[in-house]
Amino acid sequence: MRSPIRRSAQAAVAVAALSLAAACGGGFDDTAEQQESGSASLTMLIASSGDAETQAVQDQVAAYEQESGNTVDVQVAADLSQELAQGFAGGNPPDVFYLDASRLADQADAGNLFPYVDQVDDVDDFYPNLIDAFTYQDTQYCLPKDFSTLALEINDAAWSAAGLTEADYPTTWEQLATVAQRLTTGTQTGLVIGDTRDRVGAFMVEAGGWFLNGDGTEATVDSSENLEALQYLQTNLAAGSFRYPSGVDAGWGGEAFGTGKAAMTIEGNWLVGAMEADYPDVGYTVVPLPEGPGGPGTLSFTNCLAVAADSDAQDAAVDLATYLTGADAMTALTQDTGVLPSRQSLADAYLQQFPERQAYIDGAEYAQGPVNAPGAEQVLLDFDSQLGGLATGDPQAILDSTQTNLEQAIGG
Repeated sequence: MRSPIRRSAQAAVAVAALSLAAACGGGFDDTAEQQESGSASLTMLIASSGDAETQAVQDQVAAYEQESGNTVDVQVAADLSQELAQGFAGGNPPDVFYLDASRLADQADAGNLFPYVDQVDDVDDFYPNLIDAFTYQDTQYCLPKDFSTLALEINDAAWSAAGLTEADYPTTWEQLATVAQRLTTGTQTGLVIGDTRDRVGAFMVEAGGWFLNGDGTEATVDSSENLEALQYLQTNLAAGSFRYPSGVDAGWGGEAFGTGKAAMTIEGNWLVGAMEADYPDVGYTVVPLPEGPGGPGTLSFTNCLAVAADSDAQDAAVDLATYLTGADAMTALTQDTGVLPSRQSLADAYLQQFPERQAYIDGAEYAQGPVNAPGAEQVLLDFDSQLGGLATGDPQAILDSTQTNLEQAIGG
């Protein structure tokens, strides 16, 4: 799964692209047809973080082909949202495809998805909030293939140099602010975090707030809980002990952390691979995000294996999706790619192999998934843009404008 480091401008047009006419071009060969023998030819579109993930998927698909007798053409998207939009607009989407939880409502609302979860016997093995992330209007559409969560990463050398010990690992907002101030020096900021809802949103959850109510039908942006979260961040940004990556001349929190410009950052388990590749000599510790006034909180990022409503080989497509989210395939795929298994039964074995990822796994129990409402993406991009000026801005005004825009987007 690609690291959600920062939303790109392309995300703003992806939803609109779903309604483009067939003249958009592109798409997939219309090869998914059921054979008289019972075998099928399928297309599968994935987004890949690199060669290791691509190879891992291809290996598991090859095992599926051997077992099922079906054939699968695995295609790696350069821009998954755009290529899906073109496939649906042209009437020839892939049979099976990666679908980010933040895109579920738009795709479901457009009638592009075949809900197959009711055909799965062991749905209870998946983390409930991940299943919820792929549920829209009480329909469970697809199975999460894996997930990631946010945690707090701490530079061991900086921590020790500040005279701090394991007993000082922050578990509350007050403690986080205190240690961030202590870790801030002339060349190092205590905490560097991304300036979008993909990071700031964790504080909203920890305060007891979020963008929508529990069933996703009502905007709740302008709540006192969300205001408390933004005010907390504003206070520490103004103090200089929290900063955004741009404030320390870094592209994202992981870069600031790896180069020593940040003593702490808030990122997901994708940071592990980035640190191994780019900053192998930096020692660090990963702990759960500190609790806020509303309790523990983090964000989850997940993709499911979705099946196209217009697939000509729907039974085989469901068979492929359930095979790849089965315990054996998921074990292999998560070992090779650094993401976390979405099946609860696999957590213990995974942590035996990767004990340093305990905090990320622990977050699965209370993680908040992305906003799941049609038409919300542009509203959230505007929210992100306003966060850039939070240090000197008006938190209530940011929330009020986002509340108004989100109400309009979701129709109430």
